[in-house]
Amino acid sequence: MIPVPSSLAVYALTAFCAVVVVVTRWILGSGRSTGHGVSPLVLGAHTGAGLLATVVWTVFILIPADGKAWHSALGAVGLGAWWVTGWFGVLLLGRWLPSRGRHSDARDRRWFLGLLLAVVGHVGVLVSGVVFTLGYLFGAV
Repeated sequence: MIPVPSSLAVYALTAFCAVVVVVTRWILGSGRSTGHGVSPLVLGAHTGAGLLATVVWTVFILIPADGKAWHSALGAVGLGAWWVTGWFGVLLLGRWLPSRGRHSDARDRRWFLGLLLAVVGHVGVLVSGVVFTLGYLFGAV
């Protein structure tokens, strides 16, 4: 196994999370999704927190740490926004829960692929939040 530098892992996970936020907004905001509809408030909060997290966290990891309080505060705000994004992503996963009713079993073949991508993406954002938090707490980022 090849060791991966922690900075490279953080950059890759940051890019992954940003893609999850943008693709989620693109799919759910355009009506191209399979499954049930979502609350515009939940989708908006997910997108807003995700964009804030992407910008703030990217600035935090790109600017060298100078030991000043504003740099630590910037990282904490970025982390908080990633956690909010992850939890709203989990709420968005609720749309895949089965519904009850006469016509609730009418699903096409894209249903499983959509569910799989949604779970991988949003659980990946939560796992990234854990990695970012540990990296922040132990000074790896």
